[in-house]
Amino acid sequence: MVKTRTMNRRLLDAGYLLALIAWGTASASSGVIPEVDSVYPQSEALYIHLHQHPELSAHEQQTAAKLADGLRELGYEVTTGIGGTGVVGILKNGNGPVIMLRTELDALPVVENTGLPFASTVRTKDDSGVEVGVMHACGHDIHMASWMGTARIMANTRNRWRGTLMMLAQPAEETISGAEKMLADGLLTRFPRPQYALAVHDDPREPGGIVGYHAGPILSNGDSLRVTIFGAGGHGARPETTVDPIVIAARTVLALQTIVSREVSPLDAVVITVGSIHGGTKNNIIPTEVTLLLTVRTLADPIRKRVLKSIERIVKAEAVAAGAPREPTIERYEGTDALVNDAALTQRVSTALKRELGSDRVKDLPPEMASEDFAACDKAGGPTLMLRSGATPQAQYDAAQKSGIEIPSLHSPLFAPDRERAIKSAIAAEVIALRELMPAK
Repeated sequence: MVKTRTMNRRLLDAGYLLALIAWGTASASSGVIPEVDSVYPQSEALYIHLHQHPELSAHEQQTAAKLADGLRELGYEVTTGIGGTGVVGILKNGNGPVIMLRTELDALPVVENTGLPFASTVRTKDDSGVEVGVMHACGHDIHMASWMGTARIMANTRNRWRGTLMMLAQPAEETISGAEKMLADGLLTRFPRPQYALAVHDDPREPGGIVGYHAGPILSNGDSLRVTIFGAGGHGARPETTVDPIVIAARTVLALQTIVSREVSPLDAVVITVGSIHGGTKNNIIPTEVTLLLTVRTLADPIRKRVLKSIERIVKAEAVAAGAPREPTIERYEGTDALVNDAALTQRVSTALKRELGSDRVKDLPPEMASEDFAACDKAGGPTLMLRSGATPQAQYDAAQKSGIEIPSLHSPLFAPDRERAIKSAIAAEVIALRELMPAK
């Protein structure tokens, strides 16, 4: 592992000068680049601070306060505590549309292992009382640093746009709950209702400096299921006197994978992952129940309904086949709809991005099976667009392309983005999109 961290640092160092050269060369024709460069030092300092001080979902008090203070200093009208720790900053600048730009606040229960000099060492207890490490392993620190850089540019260049800018910092994205809580707390009634909602997410599938877009579904439906299988416990040496829920659970895990391989078309995107199995206390005691936690990802709603019904059928059938004394319970405890980028909005913004940044830096990227509760903004009635900002250092990306070795993904303890290019590209994309949608008359 030490060797891996050393290699990652060397790849970061090797790609640094190449990254700077490529950023300047590819972007020399864009007027926004000098503006981005001017705010980057403050955004980088914020990024490092946030990376070192991550907070778990729904506990982002210090993170929210940091962003709220930054917006106030720039002249935004700030409201805090929306849906928990959510923040809204409003900047009115004459007649024009209302546009929302959203970022997330929360980090993940992951022990960081990047070896970076500013790596997180935070440890805390999660909501169940278990001690965990905390890390911005999904890049929300990248998003917040970019968001604040954009807020700064927009506040300092009011002659370049007209309208009302709504800067939204959302809690608890990782538990797929923060957006709904902000909506329930009056997000669309207490504040001006946005005509469009924008967001940017870092993407390790692409090298730093690339801005991605895609019209239509880009992220999947996400359903989190808690399955409890009941048995009849007893002595591990006398299994004939029991109904073993661990064996039922094992058969269930394997049978669920046949849904993907045998019940849906290979052309339909479906993922069923059992991420947690919990049951028993001792090696020679057969427990009375086992709990499985599942994440289910689908792109199309008809497939979503079919897969959820198939899961219910298989879970119940395996229990019946084993003679379980009770029917299993299946609880959907989290979920979000697929994130769909509005086609017209995507076309308009991507055209502006290509014009300003160059078509070599702006790419149509395929959907992926991650999920995002930014989809709730679309469900609330306004067209939405999430762009992507490449996050992998160029040298690391090139090495992976040659070797076939997988690049650390989001949620990995080794995720170490190319912070400068990812932040600069995200700021540039956000400013270009906002000015395109709120032009100065």
